[in-house]
Amino acid sequence: MTETLRPHTIPSTRRTPQLVGTALGHALEWYDWGIYAIFVPFFATQFFHQGNQLSAVLSSLAIFAVGFVARPLGGFVFGRLADRIGRKTAMSATVATIAVASFAVGVSPTYTSIGAWASLILLVARVVQGLACGGELPSAQTYLSEIAPAEKRGTWSSLIYIASVFGNTVGVLLGLVLTLTLSNTEMHTFGWRIPFLLGGVFGLVAVYMRRKMSETEAFTLAGRERSRLWPELVRHRKEALRVIGLSVGFTVVYYSWVVAAPAYAINSLHVSSSGALWAGVASSVLLMAVMPFWGKLSDRIGRKPVLLISTLGAAVMLYPMQFLMGHNAWRLFAAMAIAAVFISAGVSILPAVYAEMFPTHIRAVGLAVPYSVAVAVFGGTAPYLQTWIGAKLGQSSYTGYVLFLLVVSSLVIARMPETRGKDLR
Repeated sequence: MTETLRPHTIPSTRRTPQLVGTALGHALEWYDWGIYAIFVPFFATQFFHQGNQLSAVLSSLAIFAVGFVARPLGGFVFGRLADRIGRKTAMSATVATIAVASFAVGVSPTYTSIGAWASLILLVARVVQGLACGGELPSAQTYLSEIAPAEKRGTWSSLIYIASVFGNTVGVLLGLVLTLTLSNTEMHTFGWRIPFLLGGVFGLVAVYMRRKMSETEAFTLAGRERSRLWPELVRHRKEALRVIGLSVGFTVVYYSWVVAAPAYAINSLHVSSSGALWAGVASSVLLMAVMPFWGKLSDRIGRKPVLLISTLGAAVMLYPMQFLMGHNAWRLFAAMAIAAVFISAGVSILPAVYAEMFPTHIRAVGLAVPYSVAVAVFGGTAPYLQTWIGAKLGQSSYTGYVLFLLVVSSLVIARMPETRGKDLR
């Protein structure tokens, strides 16, 4: 049986900065995180030896994965900050850190200028960004879920991944504009810097918006409870393991088909850069359009049925999508569009599902640590494995890996309690 939260309303004068600040800051995270994967073909040889293009790309993707290793620590630090000092403070700190790291990449000297020091700068910037990203998503998800009315929490939670996809889509559109207006030489020389520098500017705007936000009612009523962290995490170890099991399938399928698919199509399938980016933009628009529908459906029929539609539907369609994705942009779009429909069902309500697992005093850190571990291990390696396994063993082998993880998540969902409408206080 679910519990019903006493209805409460948020005045529109408070709601607007809360929603805009949450969405804009979260879009920045995924813009900065996504442009790395999108622009790898252009900047890889700027940070590593130019003698071998594939080696440089793989090295850059390895650093992409290393950035994820820092996420669990960042999840712990910023998640604890969110639970002790406030969601608003933690969210402001994360976007400021993300912006600084993005700007550092944009102004970094190249391998030709300073040798391996360029590679080190890229590595440090991605680790710092990984720390911040490890705390951003749990803090933002917790904040949005706590300010949402219980009966509409699934619908409201879709804003998180709408913002995520929007941020990534802006990066893809920027890549499309740059590749159409600049020559290949110009893209490799300076064009790749533009999105990282803009990320720093966007970060300043996000920090300003988040400073105008108010703290959540649930956190305020909890009174900054000083609970002992580790005993509480051990007490809720089943929920932590559930977060990992639930996240592995969604993380890998999302990174494979939403974030990294255009770059993979360019590097491995030799689809034109502009065509692959257009396919990514169009499928992302579809993804954003259907997410509120799934969120609203979960508020009516429950979280579990919608989650299972997502994982099982995506699992069934993985191999057909792989065979559909060929060497032209139209086929790439068709495959990504099918993926978008099923992926959107799950990711649209994950923020609500995660928030409904933990009590207020450890809601952010309780989610942040296991979620960051899952994303670090499985999400961070997804673009690299997609490229490496595809080149060595064939794309079908990588698809089998994704299928297995979706089955794992489906089994976890089947054993979860239904939490629709649960009281978050």
